[in-house]
Amino acid sequence: MDDEAPVLLAIDGNSLVHRSFHSQAATGLRSPDGRPLWAIRGLLTQLVAAAERIAPAAIVVGFDDPDRSVRRDRWPQYKASRGQKLDTLVSQLRGAAEVARELGLAVVVPDGLEADDVLASAARYAPTVGARTVIMTSDRDAFPLIDEHTKVLRIINGGVEASPMLTADRLVTMLGIRPAQYRDLAALRGDPSDNLPGVRGIGPKIAAKLLVACGSARAVFEDLADTGELVRRTVGPALAARLAEPESRAAWELNCQVMAMHDDLPLELDLSRGPGVLPLPADAVSAVCAAHQLTWTAPAALRALAYQDGPPAPVPVPVRAWTPPATGGYHGRRFPPLRKREPAGRAAVAANQLALFE
Repeated sequence: MDDEAPVLLAIDGNSLVHRSFHSQAATGLRSPDGRPLWAIRGLLTQLVAAAERIAPAAIVVGFDDPDRSVRRDRWPQYKASRGQKLDTLVSQLRGAAEVARELGLAVVVPDGLEADDVLASAARYAPTVGARTVIMTSDRDAFPLIDEHTKVLRIINGGVEASPMLTADRLVTMLGIRPAQYRDLAALRGDPSDNLPGVRGIGPKIAAKLLVACGSARAVFEDLADTGELVRRTVGPALAARLAEPESRAAWELNCQVMAMHDDLPLELDLSRGPGVLPLPADAVSAVCAAHQLTWTAPAALRALAYQDGPPAPVPVPVRAWTPPATGGYHGRRFPPLRKREPAGRAAVAANQLALFE
């Protein structure tokens, strides 16, 4: 895909509102009539920063259906361990969708589905109209969507400027596996936050070793059904025996089904005009900023979203100086490591860190 092709910024509204709900709670921002606003303001701040960094041609924001879940209907255990959301979070999730519409963004709340399905559909749609996609999320679930047309702006501590723009090569640098292998890794490892147990004894590092050696989880189980020699050489006989148990493959297969994203949602996007296409109306941008006490962000929002100073160019993110710990990690005096570790090569660790931001 041409690097000059327009960019569709696809935002995971739920993950960013959740993240801002917790990180900005101390501000306690509320509207004059008492409605909580701090998570919505956090989403808006990150949206503006991302628009400045990426200079998208259009923005679509996806949210989970708050009332129904196709996945929970089919698999009742899905997310069953999560407690009920706080009222202040529920109201801000609904309010965030309304505010995004007020700005003029394209907002998709799919019937019975989730924001992840909106991201997958955006990634599939963009190449059909000659565009690229940048997915903005704090979750790892979008990693399988990375390809030659799609990058993931993974929001971590420090906000948009401190967050890596992940490509296929950078995902290999970070995790050791390709994007197409990530769903297998997640299915083997499981996802406790979604109440999806993985294969017993298989964490992310072991899963990555298996995928590098065998190529896919299906190939792992096929090897075990044959001689199992490759799997035994990779992880040892004890873990190979555990993987050979029928419930191990059943856990992987179930997780793959639950984690599969719908990529065929009707987004009703037209990158030449209509909702989501930039520039947005300047009066709408100003009004939303004023309502959420974003006085200091308003000039940037008007530049990035309303093109107040003309169409913006992407802003390169400077690579900040970063120094890995001298010992490869902190160990207090009272709790020294149980065995001596080889110190990580500082140059190698630093090179890997910088490679995520180049």
